[in-house]
Amino acid sequence: MLCSISGTVPEVPVVSKKSGHLYEKRLILKVIKETGRDPVTSEALGEDDLLELTTSQAVKPRPTPATSIPGLLSLFQNEWDATMLEVHQLRQSLNTVRQELSHALYQHDAACRVIARLMRERDAYRQQLEAAQRAAPEPAGAKRGADGEAMEVEAPAGKKAKAGITPDIAEKLTACSNELSKGRKKRAISPTVATPDDIAGFSLQSSIPLHKTSKGGILAIDLSPASEAVVATAGADASVQLFDRSSDRVLASLEGHGKKVNDVKFVGSQEVLASASSDRTTKLWRAEGEGYACAATFSEQGGEVVSVCVHPSNNYLVTAAGDGSWAFYDVAQAACVAQVTDDAAAAGGGYSCAALHPDGLILCTGTADAAVRIWETRTQKNVAKFDGHEGRINGISFSENGYYMATCASDGVKLWDLRKLRNFKSLAPYEGAPTAAVAFDHSGLFLGVGGADARVYGVKQDWAVVKEFQEVPKKGVHSLRFGADARSLLVGAADHNLRVFGAAQ
Repeated sequence: MLCSISGTVPEVPVVSKKSGHLYEKRLILKVIKETGRDPVTSEALGEDDLLELTTSQAVKPRPTPATSIPGLLSLFQNEWDATMLEVHQLRQSLNTVRQELSHALYQHDAACRVIARLMRERDAYRQQLEAAQRAAPEPAGAKRGADGEAMEVEAPAGKKAKAGITPDIAEKLTACSNELSKGRKKRAISPTVATPDDIAGFSLQSSIPLHKTSKGGILAIDLSPASEAVVATAGADASVQLFDRSSDRVLASLEGHGKKVNDVKFVGSQEVLASASSDRTTKLWRAEGEGYACAATFSEQGGEVVSVCVHPSNNYLVTAAGDGSWAFYDVAQAACVAQVTDDAAAAGGGYSCAALHPDGLILCTGTADAAVRIWETRTQKNVAKFDGHEGRINGISFSENGYYMATCASDGVKLWDLRKLRNFKSLAPYEGAPTAAVAFDHSGLFLGVGGADARVYGVKQDWAVVKEFQEVPKKGVHSLRFGADARSLLVGAADHNLRVFGAAQ
């Protein structure tokens, strides 16, 4: 029997009661004193976990070569030769590694030179294009004044030229982002936030029929900033329902869209909402009397509007549509400020979902052909692209910590680190079935996932499942949203019922 540390026969053998490994007593005691763990299995190990073995105390005879001085010299010579051979092999390995490193550095340098050349060519082509556009002849329909100068021609009604995101708007976006970023670093997690044990004890508290049974399906859920008891739901029946859970009554039914409503958001208060629909419009609703009235209808996009996002300042909206475009709106002016068309997304089937970063400067879009793109809202530039999903991107959610993002598609959920722009975790909650919805809670401690069922993952539990909710229709879950402090989970499924899970009252 050999010591698991030295590989020699131990003089005082001891056995770990936990792992069953054999050690030399003096060696394992040093390891326990330094680390307190088993050197083989890394389990916690103390002196009380060691069992000393009783062995024969007979003196072992020396091997024949060690009984004389010439024999000892021969043993030393063999050891020296083996050491020299090992040193020679290490030198050869070092030389090989140096050559590989030199080759890699050369390739990197060559790649940098090629990239620099391509960027110079790109800039030159852009300058040529701008010069060509300036030198191009004026359109035949352009009118001229008496002095021969070209006159502006008014755009057709409903197609006014967009001013773009002005420096003033960009400054406001930056100021809002800086303020929120500073506050996030100082913000502590609420002491009343639910624990994993609390969520594990959740059960179905209520199931409220809100939409028409003929066209069931709750596609989006949002909670009022004034009270989490007030819920807005977007339905496949082309309506938005406002429901007060505290009084158990419908506050308003917003009718006006011609097709299913894909998303709904409160805009800063309970008095203003925005909804996005497959009828290619986005509507702005305002409280009026005891109900709500449509204050504005936006129809700039040519495909079904799949998502509406509210900027943290509550002054702007961003929508994404199936024609591969996203639009930036000023809420106070009820006007489209900028519209960006992504040709690659349009060719792949258009956008399927979108979400704004909690700081408001980053927009993430998901497409029907499994692409996830990151946009800078001030410059409207695509700054990153994430690949790896299979199938349509069904949902996107940012964590309030500011650097985690979750996306879901047919192959499950992927978690991305925005600081390193990489996928650091993949979840496959439903084998053979798509994941339809994903949502972080406000604390960033839990991730809700919807598909064949609804379930909650614990971020600090190494993304382990905390709770699964099976009380949903067979067609699965379309949307979900956490309540305040993650004390409840609201689930919109393929039928017309809003389900509320929480602790028993």
